[in-house]
Amino acid sequence: MPNYGVIDLGSNSVRLCVYEVKNDEKTSYSNKDFRSLLNHKVMAGLSAYVDDEVFSKTGIAHAIKILRGHSRRLKYFECKRIDVFATAVLRNCSNSEQAIAKIEDATNFSITLLSEVDEAHLGFVGASSDAELDFGTLIDIGGGSTELTAIDNGQDFAHVSLNQGSLSSFAQHVKGILPLKSEQEAITTAFTKKLRKLPTYDAYRNETFFGIGGSVRAAAKLYAELFPEEGRPETLTKKQISFLLNEYRKEPDRFVHFALKAVPDRVHTLIPGCLIVFNLMDEFGAKYLNICRNGIREGYLIERILLNEGLPQRLLD
Repeated sequence: MPNYGVIDLGSNSVRLCVYEVKNDEKTSYSNKDFRSLLNHKVMAGLSAYVDDEVFSKTGIAHAIKILRGHSRRLKYFECKRIDVFATAVLRNCSNSEQAIAKIEDATNFSITLLSEVDEAHLGFVGASSDAELDFGTLIDIGGGSTELTAIDNGQDFAHVSLNQGSLSSFAQHVKGILPLKSEQEAITTAFTKKLRKLPTYDAYRNETFFGIGGSVRAAAKLYAELFPEEGRPETLTKKQISFLLNEYRKEPDRFVHFALKAVPDRVHTLIPGCLIVFNLMDEFGAKYLNICRNGIREGYLIERILLNEGLPQRLLD
């Protein structure tokens, strides 16, 4: 059975996944057709290296260092194909082409830069491989952006990406480690302004949300830490998200104590991410947030690699 490597060059983390695929000549795939052999994450915080819309030399060097480390790990898996894709951090910077070229030259990887529509759609493809998504809205809260996808009768449409995520919210609005009340309000105000400008605003109104991305999973992990007897929730309600935010406001020290146990690498982005989740649910009348196990990386594997709906990338030497 062949192995395939996928590297997600994200705004907050750079994650390497290696999948073993049972049969790579099928015409459709679900989560039963492949399994994860490796899921290795490096919290890179790349969006923090963007200043005045320019991805800095230091940020480029940091990305190169991490990718070289992933390259060494990949040598143990004899992958049939290895792809690297990038999202908001390289898509939204003004020196995107130059930064990508420097990273490619230094790592021997080719980087596929996903468009906003690509990112939202592939998130839907991945989430759909593990769960039935018939009606609702899919949200993907990353480090540097938030994707929204409307779902009707199992089909995705009205894909949009907002250039604000958990890490960029922290970088732009929080001076310390944890957001003060005024900083929380600034995050919410900035995000709401972006939402209200969406031409497809009404398409996302639904009581059922589906969530992918690190911020959604972090909220679920924290809730499980607070209520271990309930286990990791597969669904979070708007009331539960509100509870997490209120717990932080009432007893920040106690909140951080639990957060350090649940998601130590996301302590600084946890509250910004929860604020975005709550804002979305409140704005569009959502009552439930169903947490999906698969997301954009699995969507990329299925559509761009296994179904070959995209250009192949260079294999490692």
